[in-house]
Amino acid sequence: MVERLVANEKVVGSSPIARSNVMIIWIASYPKSGNTYLRSFISSYYFSKKGKFNFDLLLNILQFPSLKFTKKKINSELEACQSWIYNQKHFFSGDKIHFIKTHSSLNKYKGYDFTAKNLSLGAIYIVRDPRNLITSMTHHYSLNYEQAYSKLINEKQTLLEKSTDGDHSNFTYLGSWSDHYKSWKNSNEFKTLFIKYEDFENNKLDTFKKIVIFINSLKQNESSIDEKKFINSINSTNFSNLRNKEENEGFEESVYSKTGEKKRFFNLGFNNRWQKILPKNILLKLNNTFQDDLNELGYS
Repeated sequence: MVERLVANEKVVGSSPIARSNVMIIWIASYPKSGNTYLRSFISSYYFSKKGKFNFDLLLNILQFPSLKFTKKKINSELEACQSWIYNQKHFFSGDKIHFIKTHSSLNKYKGYDFTAKNLSLGAIYIVRDPRNLITSMTHHYSLNYEQAYSKLINEKQTLLEKSTDGDHSNFTYLGSWSDHYKSWKNSNEFKTLFIKYEDFENNKLDTFKKIVIFINSLKQNESSIDEKKFINSINSTNFSNLRNKEENEGFEESVYSKTGEKKRFFNLGFNNRWQKILPKNILLKLNNTFQDDLNELGYS
C-alpha cells in the first residue's frame, strides 16, 4: 500500500491502476459532515464555465444508493446490499467518469461489499468532529441528543430516507461513526483523499487545491489549476452564499420536521461550536466513547 501524508490530509491506496471499468470518484462521508458543501465546490469547478455556483450543478453529483440508480424495486435490506455492485456496473460503466455522493460505509453488510476495486477510481472522504456533527444530526433528523448519540455508536446503524411502499432502493449501511470513517481511511482498494471538515474553514485554499490536484490525478489530467475559476468556485460556494441561496430559492435536499415545518439544510455551518452548544452530559459521553478517535484525528 502507498501512503502519503499532506498536512491533515491523507492519501491512501494502491499504485496507479488502469482506467478500464474504473469510473466512479466517490464523495463520501458520514451524514452531516460537509458532503454537500464539497459537492457544491466540485460541481462549480468541474461543471460550470466560470466557477459560478447554482443548485442545478449538484445534479452532476448524485447520491448512491438511490431510486434513480436501480433497475428494479428493492424490497429488503438484503436485496439492497445484493444490488449495490450490480447497479454500479449497470449505471456507471463506459467512458464517462462519475462523481457520486455516498454516505455508505465500506464495511461489508450481510456479507456484501458496497463497491469493488474495478469500479472505483478513487474517493474523497470527509470526517467531522463528532461533537459538532451530533448537533447537525439533531437538527436535520429531528432527534434529541441521546437519540443522535445512540446512532453514532451503533455498529449496526442504517439509513433509509424518503422510502415509499417499502422500497429500499436508497438503503444505506452506516455502522458507527468510528467504524464508518475507518472503513474509508484504512481501505487500500483504491486511492482515497482523507480530509477534515474543519480544514474547509481553517485551511480553505490549500484544502481545496489538494482536492483539485487529487481529482485531476485520478482523471489523468495534467492541466494546471484554473486560478480564476478556482477562486470563483470557492467564493460562490461559501457557507453564507449557500444559506442565502437556500432561503431565496429553496433547496430540494432540505427536510421537514415531524410537525411539517421545513428545516434549513444549511443551518449553522462553521458556527456550530460544540464548546458553546453541546450539553455537558453528551460531551462527556462523546469524549469517553471516542477518545482514541479524537486523539487520532487531532481533535482536542
